[in-house]
Amino acid sequence: MAFTVTMLSWSIIEYGEYIANAGELHHAIEAVKWGTDYFIKAHTSPNVLWAEVGDGDTDHYCWQRPEDMTTSRQAYRIDENNPGSDLAGEAAAAMAAASIVFKKTNPHYSHLLLHHAQQLFEFGDKYRGKYDESIRVARNYYTSVSGYMDELLWAGMWLYKATDNQRYLSYVVDNADTFGGVGWSMTEFSWDVKFAGIQVLASQLLAEEKHMKHKDILKQYQSKAEHYICACLNKNNGTKNNVALTPGGLIYVRQWNNMQHVSSGSFLTSVYSDLLTKSNRKYLKCHGGEVTPQELLQFSKSQVDYILGSNPMNMSYLVGFGPRFPTRVHHRGASIVSYRENKGFIGCTQGYDSWYGSSDPNPNVVVGALVGGPNHNDEFNDRRGNYMQTEACTYNTAPLVGIFAKFSYLENTVLHASSKILRVIIRFDLGRRMAMVGAYPHGSGVSLRCTTSLRCFSTTGFREERDTFGPIQVPNDKSAFLF
Repeated sequence: MAFTVTMLSWSIIEYGEYIANAGELHHAIEAVKWGTDYFIKAHTSPNVLWAEVGDGDTDHYCWQRPEDMTTSRQAYRIDENNPGSDLAGEAAAAMAAASIVFKKTNPHYSHLLLHHAQQLFEFGDKYRGKYDESIRVARNYYTSVSGYMDELLWAGMWLYKATDNQRYLSYVVDNADTFGGVGWSMTEFSWDVKFAGIQVLASQLLAEEKHMKHKDILKQYQSKAEHYICACLNKNNGTKNNVALTPGGLIYVRQWNNMQHVSSGSFLTSVYSDLLTKSNRKYLKCHGGEVTPQELLQFSKSQVDYILGSNPMNMSYLVGFGPRFPTRVHHRGASIVSYRENKGFIGCTQGYDSWYGSSDPNPNVVVGALVGGPNHNDEFNDRRGNYMQTEACTYNTAPLVGIFAKFSYLENTVLHASSKILRVIIRFDLGRRMAMVGAYPHGSGVSLRCTTSLRCFSTTGFREERDTFGPIQVPNDKSAFLF
């Protein structure tokens, strides 16, 4: 849940303008607050965080609606004697990132979030340990494989972004090597493994002059960030240094809920594309060749397109979107008829008898849920018991909120701009053997210069030479024509 809130907040921070343009900013902010309100309640004292309610074994024993649950659900906490630096760090990161989201619209709430974030960070850093060593029932379901060092760096980075307090930046810089921030070359970014995200955030700091005193360490972070970005595009040297792609072009990390890696990878490649553009870098140099910001953006979009149905299965993996999407999502509430239609009590295991094994579509559609997705061969089995592929998670969707809004805006902008160009006139200057192209009316938009070699390049209206048009046949007279 904490990683979901962190990534949803980051989506708003990076792409809030696009989300607002889509009319969804209020909803996105409310979703963040739903999570942070819970975290505030769970953080009952500076060194106590209630970490988990229920345990996986007991919860999975039952298949029933939430309204019918009578199972005893124990609550587990981390504290000074039962540390969980990874969980405390992620919760701190979530509230620090969310404090940025609320800074202008609700400063009091933003300050409250920051207060909790700082306390949780201090707690996690002072009393170090993995949460699944303190809460052992979590091991079978949410094992902390990467440990807690990435979460402490992650929290420190978000606290610096939220406060501009040099103490937090110094923490990230001073522990860069010890905690693995500049040591790990990553090929994944997930709820458990945060290094790639930290490395991208650190890379963003290099764009500001005030961070130049930490330039050497930040450059090391940047190098690792670019390893991850190049890995996504299969531009690193050696198979182990690259992210696997399915035959259909989808990021593939592992068989269980692979879509979390797709959404987070799409987000980071888009953010890094923006960073290259803002830094006036024409390309990213990978071992396998140069990659332009536009190529990064296209890769990010290719992952989004795959999710939404442009794939070998012609299946949208976002539930409720498109003509064909998963209809048997591994979700208790979705798979059993609603309480409004059947007020009879459905016992703990009755759901397995009547609903779990049914081949019928779920009676309730969890619109917007992103399921685990296809296997390494782009194959998908829409079966409720196939939880590796059909289970949905909130941390799958959170990184995509800003990305969806961004690509929707860009697509609509292109369509709007093209509708404004009523006619395009080409005027030829045979003396210089050049052609000038202009968009009318208003004399704005496209302005290109074309040579007799049939190559055209922009003089105004476009950023780079890649915005080319051709071929153009230069006539023998000085006529102008429309097309």
